Amino acid sequence: MIDVQRLRVLRAVAEHGSFNRAAAALLLTPSAVSQHIAALERSLGAAVVTRSTRGVTLTEPGRVMVDAAEAVTAELARARARVDRLAEARPRLTVATFTSGGRVLLPGALARFAAEHPQADLTVLEREPEDSLRLVCEGAADLALAYHFEGPLGDGGPDGRPGLVWTPLLDDPLSAVLPDDHPLAARPSVDLAELAAERWVLGCLKTEAYLRRYAALAGFEPVIRGTTTDYFFARSLVAARVGVSLVPSVALTPELPGVSAVPVLPPALTRRIGMATASGRHGHPLAEALAGALRAEAGGFGPAAAGGPPGPRALTPRGGDR
Repeated sequence: MIDVQRLRVLRAVAEHGSFNRAAAALLLTPSAVSQHIAALERSLGAAVVTRSTRGVTLTEPGRVMVDAAEAVTAELARARARVDRLAEARPRLTVATFTSGGRVLLPGALARFAAEHPQADLTVLEREPEDSLRLVCEGAADLALAYHFEGPLGDGGPDGRPGLVWTPLLDDPLSAVLPDDHPLAARPSVDLAELAAERWVLGCLKTEAYLRRYAALAGFEPVIRGTTTDYFFARSLVAARVGVSLVPSVALTPELPGVSAVPVLPPALTRRIGMATASGRHGHPLAEALAGALRAEAGGFGPAAAGGPPGPRALTPRGGDR
């Protein structure tokens, strides 16, 4: 039987890169950390770390055990959260969401959810996707509405994270947002290379790396003149002629005079929206209910990630601000 405390120590060693720093983080002595690692190696019959004057690195068995440690830690945190919920007078649900998804997708889903579960004690947290996923892993949130970028140069999704079940909801294509009187604003679509000479404003810091990758494919390096964490603010800067922008479809509302959204020609620039819940045999009934409401809400906004047909409220990028 593998000792959970030894896995916890190995995880700290992997995170901090040395026995001394891991010991300080765990409030143990370096000798105690060394003893835990040695005992783990004896129980496995394999070395989990390689020691050198430059620090400690994981062996392949060590990497396998760190993955296991993360999964075990997450499962114990979720189990504790479930036990705590059993003692509460009212059923509780905590949802973490990114801004534009929370503004566009979540309200309708919550209205459906509240009508069916009026006694639920609901908490909504605005977080960046990676933080939302971590909260679900740790049991601090029951469902995360999140996104990732994907495509020929995409970062891939969160499907492989230990302890999480990722359910795709919606493909959210990015469009070029231009001033209404821009020469390309009336076009049905635009090639990114045609915007090579433009100045750019960003409505999300994650968009910059994505833009730079595709701009490199189109043969130019974008010049960034504005950075924000809000797509409406970014569109306002476009209206003020600070630059042009890339904005996902769900962030093209509410209406903003003076700008137009034009689809970008393939390769499609797309954000994948989905939801993450905890894996395991004991699902959270309220999280499952909200997940169903989110699926229904996403179905009304256009093609789902599974490839379904556009719904009755499919988003139309050209002139989408209006």
